[in-house]
Amino acid sequence: MNNLSDYASNVCDLINKTVFTDANGKKFNVSDGTKKCLTELDNVRKRNKNVVVVGNGGSAAIASHLQNDLVKGCGIRSMVFTEQPLLTALTNDLGYETVYEIPIGVMADSGDLLIAISSSGQSKNILNAVKIALTKQMKIITLSGFDSGNPLRSLGHFNFYSNTSEYGLIENVHSIITHYLSDSLRKKV
Repeated sequence: MNNLSDYASNVCDLINKTVFTDANGKKFNVSDGTKKCLTELDNVRKRNKNVVVVGNGGSAAIASHLQNDLVKGCGIRSMVFTEQPLLTALTNDLGYETVYEIPIGVMADSGDLLIAISSSGQSKNILNAVKIALTKQMKIITLSGFDSGNPLRSLGHFNFYSNTSEYGLIENVHSIITHYLSDSLRKKV
């Protein structure tokens, strides 16, 4: 990339090539996929349920930003579990792979929605969060990248996959998708 315009063009290209699949692996274009997610998010709001958003590193920052937008702008109850005391207690006592699994097991309910964000789609703690969410009959939206065979990509009811192994690019794609979802929901409030 020679300049900012080239970089932005690459991000746009990745968004346009993002693959969306449902729980059965059926492919949809990204526009139809986002419509399905918007419908689910609106249903969560109407039923007064919760959205739980999880991620690590840059994906945790995207998760926190989305949680802020859902609560403040969209009137949707939303949680992230990145509070330092809880995070460090779980990590120290039970291992990092439990940092989302345990709080979801305690605080989430059937009918809630989990949004799992992982650049690689292979983070054990994110996969464990999805597994516990499935046992609680939560709906799941996943956003992932890197390897097309990553396990997260096939675990959700709604799955976004972008084919890049560059952290900055995949995080930008995930940020734009989550902003699109919250901005679109805000207009419905």
